[in-house]
This record gives sequence, structure tokens and C-alpha cells, in this order.
Amino acid sequence: MGNLTGSSSAEIDAPLERVWELVADVERAPEWQGGLKALRPLERDAGGRAVLCESQSDARVRTIKSVVRFSYDDPTRLDWRQEKGELKSVEGSWELADLGGGRTRATYSLDVDLGRMLGMVIRGPLVDLLREMLAGARAGELKRAVESGTG
Repeated sequence: MGNLTGSSSAEIDAPLERVWELVADVERAPEWQGGLKALRPLERDAGGRAVLCESQSDARVRTIKSVVRFSYDDPTRLDWRQEKGELKSVEGSWELADLGGGRTRATYSLDVDLGRMLGMVIRGPLVDLLREMLAGARAGELKRAVESGTG
């Protein structure tokens, strides 16, 4: 199986700074991102932001553990890359664009190489389900969290 890639975008009724506040607070992501069970900081930058975290994600067939490094390009981009874990590789990002009038476009992108073992287990319709869970729903989840004030 090749890489599992996906992205989603949403226009959010909130200024870029407010959206960035939630995106950049990676430790709170499990509160509003479906499938992300836990995120525990292992290392912080000089500003106190989590830059290396251990994550646990629900991959439907099992919980996947990874150690992920984050990089921040305030206030428009957050990138991450798996440093070690059960997947062969994981790279992702949030990109924010100010649309004016207190609106923001948020785009989430993800590229996962499941590796040989998980690739043998996750096939067919499960691939599409996992893609939707890991990438397709993210922008909508961010939109709901920001606009409802829960994020």
C-alpha cells in the first residue's frame, strides 16, 4: 500500500489570531480532534510550547503510538513530523490564511506511510475510513471548536 494522504479545508468565522491560538496549543488537540486519544509533551521550546510530544491515535484496528516533533511558523503554519513510532512516517500541517472580515481559512494536510505490517491490516474500505478520520474531518473539527467557543 502507498501513503495514506489527505487534506481538508474550512472557512472559520473567527480572526486568524483566535484560530492560531487553538491550532498552536497542540496539547489541547485531543479535546477537539477525533481519533487523537492523548498528546503528552516531552520537550518544550523557549516560549514553553510543546515541540516534541508522544501521541496516541485511534486507528480503528489499534492504538498507534508516535513521537512527533512540531515546528511553529506563527501565526499561519504548524508542521509536524514523526521522529519515532509504529508508523513508517507521518508528516502533517495546519496552514491558516486571513480572509479578512474576521474570517480564516484553515487547511489541514497529512501524509502517512503505514509501513508494511499495518499496510497489510489496513486495506480496502478501511483505508478510506481512516483517511476521513485522520485528515478529512480535521478542518471541520477545528471550525466547530473555534466557532462554538469550546476550543
